[in-house]
Amino acid sequence: MLDQFFSPRSIAIVGASSNPEKIGYAILKNLTSSGYSGSIYPVNPGSSEIMGLKTYTSMAQIPGPVDLTVIALPASKTPDEVRECVRLKVPYVIIIPGGFSETGEEGRILESRISRAIAGSGTRIIGPNTVGVYFPHTRVNTALTPPDRISFPPPGNIAFISQSGALGLLTMDSISEYGIGVSAFVNLGNKLDVNELEMINHFSADPNTGSIALYLESIESGRQFFDLIREVNRRKPIVVLKSGRSEASARAASLHTGAMASDDRVLNGALCQAGVARAFDETELLDYARVLAYAMPFSGNRIAVVTTAGGVGVISADLISSKINGIGLQMASLSAGTKQKIRESIVAFGTAENPIDLTADGSLESYDRVLSALETEPEVDAILAYALPQTPKMSMEIVDVVGKHINSGKPIVVGVIGSKLGKELLIEFERKKIAAFPSIHRSVKALKALHDYGKFMKERG
Repeated sequence: MLDQFFSPRSIAIVGASSNPEKIGYAILKNLTSSGYSGSIYPVNPGSSEIMGLKTYTSMAQIPGPVDLTVIALPASKTPDEVRECVRLKVPYVIIIPGGFSETGEEGRILESRISRAIAGSGTRIIGPNTVGVYFPHTRVNTALTPPDRISFPPPGNIAFISQSGALGLLTMDSISEYGIGVSAFVNLGNKLDVNELEMINHFSADPNTGSIALYLESIESGRQFFDLIREVNRRKPIVVLKSGRSEASARAASLHTGAMASDDRVLNGALCQAGVARAFDETELLDYARVLAYAMPFSGNRIAVVTTAGGVGVISADLISSKINGIGLQMASLSAGTKQKIRESIVAFGTAENPIDLTADGSLESYDRVLSALETEPEVDAILAYALPQTPKMSMEIVDVVGKHINSGKPIVVGVIGSKLGKELLIEFERKKIAAFPSIHRSVKALKALHDYGKFMKERG
């Protein structure tokens, strides 16, 4: 179990620094700024105090037990420090520096020294070549990026496991702008010891996690990985972004984390059999993880679209219905009774046909009544609702209108288009954990992820 790793009572930072240009400074600054309530032990033989904290000359000088040590020293000095952690029975060590197997034979020798040092001990290694970890629920932040240059997301329910540190930090910076939260971020780096299998196992039982997002450059234990994601995905949805699909990207992955390429066709087949959503960039990875964490999956293929902008509805219909650059589902055929209810709820020049266009004269009340009509329509499996606050009779209260129907039994995905008001609206939807996306294409593709997972779950009983 990794509980002590995610909820450490004490953290030592070897290589802590008072120099803002040093990684050891950024890590200590992030940890002290995060509100972490446990004991913090900076280790630096050249300082007596850093950031108001007593500094220790070595790990051996620390007066109490250490649950987690973060090493921010050059690669060449790291094996000796790991040996010291083993001697002191430190259960978890995060190795920040690069310069290991990703650099060639000399780096591989350093990794083998670390492997020998921890063999038979209770010490586990995360990394090397990692940017650190971020656990907002327990206020642990050991990221190496200065806090004035990056934003960290609030507590949420998406577990983000990444083999690439920079991609992970940049993605978190991007989503934090919209208030999208994570339950944890773990950068695995070179995966010398702890790997994605253990992380998936942990998050499968984590009450704070609703879905698991994985970015991987290599999968060493293919059969174990497949068996695990197939089993876990039935209880908690998983999304995988796997790079190295082409010869050029596989070579880049090898230079990045020392990763070995795997056959992409085999991987794709395995993910399909396991019912795991596959993403092809960082935006899809977090979009799919979010919709699977927030919304009800569905197995039918009939979609109703509600909008106050006709063109948005037409483009959505194309993307939903088309198998070419679309998702290959169907626009729902509404019953005469439902269309009559919709006509009675909207202006005369609106349309009760699907996609339903309330026009720019659509009001919050008419939107509410249309959603009520669709809730009882047996020919509708899911609803794509566009919340567009720019028209006169719409407002930020559209969040409450949609929220009123979110647990009606019909899955709802929300599309939001626009700049200033659009961003504010997306943040409000996120606060209520309603899956909302800032473009037509992303909204439709999120629907597909929800449908595919629902279909898989239904087929597997």
